[in-house]
Amino acid sequence: MNKIDPKNVRRAVIAGSWYPGTEEQLRKAVQGYLDNVEKEELEGELMGLISPHAGYIYSGQVAAYAYKQLDGASLRQPFDRAQDIAYDAVVVISPVHRVPLGRFAVTSAAAYETPLGMVKLDGELVGALEEKVRINRVSHDGEHSLEIQLPFLQVALGDFRLLPVMIGESSFEAGEELGTALAEVLRDKKALVVASTDLHHIENYDEVVRRDKVVVEAIASFDMARIKEVLSPWDCSVCGRIPVYAMLTAARALGANKVGVLHHTNSGDVTGIRTPGQYVVGYLAAAVYRGQ
Repeated sequence: MNKIDPKNVRRAVIAGSWYPGTEEQLRKAVQGYLDNVEKEELEGELMGLISPHAGYIYSGQVAAYAYKQLDGASLRQPFDRAQDIAYDAVVVISPVHRVPLGRFAVTSAAAYETPLGMVKLDGELVGALEEKVRINRVSHDGEHSLEIQLPFLQVALGDFRLLPVMIGESSFEAGEELGTALAEVLRDKKALVVASTDLHHIENYDEVVRRDKVVVEAIASFDMARIKEVLSPWDCSVCGRIPVYAMLTAARALGANKVGVLHHTNSGDVTGIRTPGQYVVGYLAAAVYRGQ
């Protein structure tokens, strides 16, 4: 990796809080989550993942179900294990939770930093995407939902090039626009597209279970109209619904035809606290692929 100017790095903002803050502790934690999971064999080419973005103590084990799919050097065809093909680039699409960053935002830094090291941006892909959609280049952001995916990718893939996009608008039109643009710039690439999302956030365990079941079934159907319908109500609290819609739009345009639900649960099941009035958040890990 070429040397990066220290002044041109997006520093970690949640290391030591949302996930471990030292290299040794972080690598051990991520590897531990991955080691607890058996890889589900998908009969086809992996093209996208859905992964949660709560603190690792809550959703790290769920995220591992998604990133376990990267075992085996990112095989183009799982049924042909003689051919190992590394990804040209990884796209991570996240929502924006706090400070408004515009419709689509990308850090102006050359790399993200985590305790595991630098993740360099793919400047060529960022430029290509900018030719398709208007992007706001931001010098500072505190968005946890994108950063929290990076350590899993670092452990699973080692060195890779990143195209990070934060969606600051909650319209499905924005998701479709970004997904279509991504498909165009990734057409000749071996790329992985990751959508960062938690499911419903409700102060009622039973309601989270009920609503998340409907969302998970819709995503598993890969029926875009049904997915949009399920995620559209005003009281839908799936925070990354537009990143998910964008990722699925891109993956379908690139040839994906199946979604495999790998695991889903919620914070009530993780902590064992399901009392009425307790704030509960749902988590999903899923893989999007081109089936045989």
